[in-house]
Amino acid sequence: MPPADPSGHAIAIHLDKLLADRGMTLTELSERVGVSVVNLSILKNGHARAIRFSTLTRLCQALNCQPADLLTHNSTGSQAEPQSDSFI
Repeated sequence: MPPADPSGHAIAIHLDKLLADRGMTLTELSERVGVSVVNLSILKNGHARAIRFSTLTRLCQALNCQPADLLTHNSTGSQAEPQSDSFI
């Protein structure tokens, strides 16, 4: 069943937790993966509509994690606020 809000999604991003666990700043991660701080902030705040596999790969390498550590699916429905059209 699709989310109730067609502009929302049911994917949660755990970038804050991973950064805190590793003692890393968003700026440091940006430098390591080659993605702007602004785009990482969009991802971190759950406003990204998509993520390239190449970006996900670099994030996982820099954070020494698996995609499932970074992204989870919330089967109860979409996030509360509408998402932008950002593509990272």
